[in-house]
Amino acid sequence: MVEYKRIADEEPALVHSPLLKAALLTLGYIGEHGPIGLTPLKALKRHFVEWAAREFAWPHYTAAELFEMNKVLNEQDFMPLLVLHDVLIATKLARHYKGKLQITNLGRELRGQPGELWALLARHLLFHHDHRQYFRSDDHPFGNWDVFLNVINVETDMGASEGRLCSVLYGGDEADFRRHSYKIAFAFYAHVLRPLCWVGLLFEHRTGRGFEQREIFTKTPLWAAALKLDTDQHLTQQTKH
Repeated sequence: MVEYKRIADEEPALVHSPLLKAALLTLGYIGEHGPIGLTPLKALKRHFVEWAAREFAWPHYTAAELFEMNKVLNEQDFMPLLVLHDVLIATKLARHYKGKLQITNLGRELRGQPGELWALLARHLLFHHDHRQYFRSDDHPFGNWDVFLNVINVETDMGASEGRLCSVLYGGDEADFRRHSYKIAFAFYAHVLRPLCWVGLLFEHRTGRGFEQREIFTKTPLWAAALKLDTDQHLTQQTKH
């Protein structure tokens, strides 16, 4: 069972959420500079994309890293912004009107309530957002969020790889999920691990590059501030031992 705690606006652990930071910056930009222009295909215009890449400083998607691969940045080149744009529309924090992205009354209200804003963004990205639209695969991880969160709670207490988490959830050898069962591992990463990192509950530590890259996931302080789980008792028992 998962119990979601109410996050106070002054909760210091909110600083670990890239999604919240990006949403506040985007809503603040509209408040200061006015609505953001859209292309004919309703993507955010390039000048804002480049501003966002610099200001968001999104882990593993910094402006420096993005410009290594792109001479100019369009919205589709900066996936966190692409997802944020969709989430702001879906949660009615912003809307498209007369060719621009405009803030709504709800967006104005929640700008000053970061705890409530985080809860709205996190619940949507984790439990309602369709992540398949960004990939060529319709694969979806087997299981539910109650199971996912309770397993991750224990396994990432000291850090765990994607393969380790998949082996606990689905059985098999950890290394097999990188070599043979990569579709299962990718679906779990795309639908579970990355969203948890983007809302600020997990942190992804990367080492190496290309085929040598490895990822280890650990909980951020926001995890304990936001979640109460059945497996919390096992963490206490481990500490006692």
